[in-house]
Amino acid sequence: MPLLTVTRRLTFNAAHRVHNPALSDAENAELFGKCNYPNWHGHNYVLEVSVTGEPDPVTGYVIDLGRVKRIVESEFVEQVDHRNLNIDVPFLQGTNPTSENIILACWRAIEPALRPARLSRLRLWETENNYVEYDGR
Repeated sequence: MPLLTVTRRLTFNAAHRVHNPALSDAENAELFGKCNYPNWHGHNYVLEVSVTGEPDPVTGYVIDLGRVKRIVESEFVEQVDHRNLNIDVPFLQGTNPTSENIILACWRAIEPALRPARLSRLRLWETENNYVEYDGR
C-alpha cells in the first residue's frame, strides 16, 4: 500500500516574551529584538499537523482529520490559545517560548494521543514569513 500524508491546519493566538534570564537585559534586547519587549507581544499562530500512513481499505482515510482536530485542540490548542506562553502554560514553564520550543512542546503533547497513527510533521507559522518545522527526529 502507498504511504500518504494528510495535514490539518489549526490556529491559535498567544502572547510571549522571548527572554533568557541568564543574560542581561541589554544582551536579551540585542539578541531577541522586538520579541524581548518586557510587556509581551502576540502572534496569530498557524499550526499544521501532518500524519502519515496507509489509507484504510474501508474508509480510504489515513486518519479522520476530524479526529486530528479534536486531539490537537484538546491536548494543545486549548492550553495555549489566548494565553501568555511565559506565564499561563504549565508545560512551557521554565522554557524560553521560541517557536522552536513551542513546536517541541506541541509534539510531546499530541504525539501519544494520536497513536497508533504516525505523527510525521508539525509546522508552526509564527508570522506569514517565518515558520519552524519538526518531524520527530
